Amino acid sequence: MRVPRLKERYQNEITPVMMQEFNYRNVMQVPRIKKVAVNIGLGEALTNAKALEGAATDLTAIVGQHPVITRAKRSIAQFRVREGMAIGMMVTLRQVRMWDFLDRLMNAALPRIRDFRGVSGEGFDGRGNYNLGLREQINFPEIEYDKVDRIRGLQVTVVTTARTDEEGRRLLELMGMPFEKPGTQK
Repeated sequence: MRVPRLKERYQNEITPVMMQEFNYRNVMQVPRIKKVAVNIGLGEALTNAKALEGAATDLTAIVGQHPVITRAKRSIAQFRVREGMAIGMMVTLRQVRMWDFLDRLMNAALPRIRDFRGVSGEGFDGRGNYNLGLREQINFPEIEYDKVDRIRGLQVTVVTTARTDEEGRRLLELMGMPFEKPGTQK
């Protein structure tokens, strides 16, 4: 079985640096990535039945895994949403697919964003997990622009074993996540 290049880099380069910087005594203390969740919210699915098919096709092409449809937990009259209606889709990536997706995200999709200065460092949740929103799915090289029915955004959540945001941010920086420099707001 092949080892993804990002995982190999994590094991050989990033782990020793993290151990030295944070004074870990054991390799098992070094934060690692547990999973990556990719979500697409589909408000238009309420009026357009084909929206689910288009989003599922795009998400499958991006992550290489079939998505699960998320449904409304309760009815909300203002949004014309009834309990059980399809309102989005999600995929949870682990192991090889997770490493491959992160590699493509950081090295192929993010640099293709127009006027890209880096991702915001504000997306941490206090426990070392990072959330990132992308406005267009067409930034991924797997998506064929001519076959896209509608531009959709997606949310990427990187779940780590880090205890603090500082540890999580440093882990992602060492992996190659392009965080924006302080003072360069968009």
